[in-house]
Order: sequence, then structure tokens, then C-alpha cells
Amino acid sequence: MDANNPLQQLLVRGLGTTSLVAERLRGVTQAWVSSGRLDPSEASALVDDVLASLRGDNPELEKQTERQVERNLDHLLQDLGLARQREVDELRGRIDRLEQLLRQQRLQKPTEPAGYGDLPD
Repeated sequence: MDANNPLQQLLVRGLGTTSLVAERLRGVTQAWVSSGRLDPSEASALVDDVLASLRGDNPELEKQTERQVERNLDHLLQDLGLARQREVDELRGRIDRLEQLLRQQRLQKPTEPAGYGDLPD
């Protein structure tokens, strides 16, 4: 492993963490089976479900995680006073519509010569 490659280090640590979680989960479920709190078939199904989720094989968990990450990102950007790209795009669209409306109004109104409207009667 290259000590100067943070991505490689992160990947290796992630794999190690996943292996550790799987090992501990198997130990806990075996203890629950031994104490009668969990049926052996339920234990293996639980381990399979959790490991599938860790591998990304659970679309519902992925969606839920994605929503949570989006919420956290929204809060972080809000705390920092920054806008997301979709918000900037929305504001650009609103500005474009306002500019177009202003151009249309200017074309519809005849303009008075400068200074004539400011004279008292």
C-alpha cells in the first residue's frame, strides 16, 4: 500500500471496517441464537441483509442514505452561506425572466425626452 495515496488508504480501511463489522455481526447473532433471542435462519438472513447493505446491494438503503447525505449537505451549505447549483440556476432563470419582462415594458412605453418630466407645472 502506498502511504502517499489517501484514496488507496481509505479503500483499504473501508474494506477492513466492513470485514470487522461482518465478523462482529456474526458473533452477535451467534450469541443471540445461543441465548434463544434469535432463530438461526433469522440470524443468517440478518447477516446477509446487513452485508448486502454494506456492499451496496440494497437499493432502498442506498436511497435512504442518499437522502440523508443530501439533507446534511443542504444544512452544511446553508450554515456556510453557500448556494447549491440548482439554486443558482433557479435564480439565473428568474433574472432572465425579469430582464425579458423589463425589455418588453421598455418597448411598450414611449420614452419621454430627458428632463421634460421633471419640470414643475
